[in-house]
Amino acid sequence: MIKNEEDIISIIQEDKWMMEILKTTKTLNLPDWWVCAGFVRSKIWDVLHNFSERTALPDIDVVYYDPTNLNEAEEKEWEKKLNRLHPNIPWSVKNQARMHLINHFPPYTSSIDAIPKFTETATALGVKLDGSDKVILTAPCGIHDVINLEVRPTPYLMETEERMLIYEKRISKKNWNSIWNKVKIYPIK
Repeated sequence: MIKNEEDIISIIQEDKWMMEILKTTKTLNLPDWWVCAGFVRSKIWDVLHNFSERTALPDIDVVYYDPTNLNEAEEKEWEKKLNRLHPNIPWSVKNQARMHLINHFPPYTSSIDAIPKFTETATALGVKLDGSDKVILTAPCGIHDVINLEVRPTPYLMETEERMLIYEKRISKKNWNSIWNKVKIYPIK
C-alpha cells in the first residue's frame, strides 16, 4: 500500500531499473533536471494494481531547465547521449525553458514551475537523485490523486476552457482504464 511520499520514494529506490534510469540521467549534469510523468505515475499505479510486471512506457520523460539554450536540437543531443549510456530506452528530453512556447503558456521559471502545468495531477510528478543518490520526489499538485487512482486536470489547466480542452484531448487518447482498471478519470463528459 502506498500512503505517503516516503512510500513512493521507497518503491522507486527498491526498483533497480528505475534507479539505473535515474543514475544514468544524473550523469548528464543537466540543470534543474527531473525524470517525470509516466515514469513515476505508472510505477505507483502498477504497485496499486498488484502487477507483477512493469507496464511498458511509451517514453521516459526527462525535463531540465536551461534558459540560455532554447534550441530543440540541444534536447535531441541529450537524448543521443542518454541512448549511448542506456540503449533501448525511449528517452524524451525537454527543456522546460522552451516548452511554454509549445503549450502557448506564459514562460516557466524552473522545472518545478513547469511540472504543475502538466496535464493531470497524477502525472505532475518528478524524481531525481541528490548528491548521495537518494531519491527526491517533487509533487507540486500533491500525491492524493495518484495514490487514490484518480485522474484530474491540474489546477492550472482548470483555469480556462482552452486549457481544459488539452486535458480532454489527452485523456481521450490515453485509454488508461484498459491498463489500470481501477483508475477513475474526472471530469468525464
